[in-house]
Amino acid sequence: MADGRLHPITAATREIADIFGRMGFAIEYGPELEDEWYNFTALNVPADHPARDMQDTFWTKEETPRTPRTHTTSVTIRFLEKMAKEGLTSYRAISPAKVFRNEATDMTHEAQFYQLDGFAVGPDITLGHLKGTLDQLYREYFGAEAKTRFRPSYFPFTEPSVEFDMWWQAPGKEGRWLEMGGAGMLHPNVIKNAGLDPAKIQGFAFGGGLERLIMVKHGVPDVRLFHSGDIRFTTGFPQNIS
Repeated sequence: MADGRLHPITAATREIADIFGRMGFAIEYGPELEDEWYNFTALNVPADHPARDMQDTFWTKEETPRTPRTHTTSVTIRFLEKMAKEGLTSYRAISPAKVFRNEATDMTHEAQFYQLDGFAVGPDITLGHLKGTLDQLYREYFGAEAKTRFRPSYFPFTEPSVEFDMWWQAPGKEGRWLEMGGAGMLHPNVIKNAGLDPAKIQGFAFGGGLERLIMVKHGVPDVRLFHSGDIRFTTGFPQNIS
């Protein structure tokens, strides 16, 4: 009988969770079908905000529509809210989980994919802590020579906001900076919406596609392969399931 094998997304999630665990991050999960409050409004994205156009969204046909979450930042706001209720002043966690977008699929886009979101909040968190956290992730996941950079950007739930890139060189090609995700310091409105005091607590948040990390590390040419259901796809990935 052939040995069983983990799907590459499962294997990568376990490896990345182990990296973040050594940095003191917990793992948190939330519902895939979300209220509008947690998916948008509490994250500083009100109904008339143009940022909603950045995410093509599915909606249910319920009297009060809900959405299959478009990002796992909804988990972040849920646990900030939990912090406020429990009187906590610091916490850090990641949320590697499935999200959904109403968009056409191609070799780099899927209507469903996995997102790696994370946050750290406390009385003295800075943008430098964010950079150090992502540097550590990329060095451990891709190797000691991995390099990252920040570029100014815009997201409604962070201020300042950045996009983070990784230096990537495919075999036989020139190296280039590859966009890996978005991040920044949590917007004061988000902290207030969770019931916390932004004058006392601040923090960072980040998010990016989990499949993108695996594609870069293992040279996968098409994101749709991850969700094809073809069991042969799993045989090309090294793993330890002992």
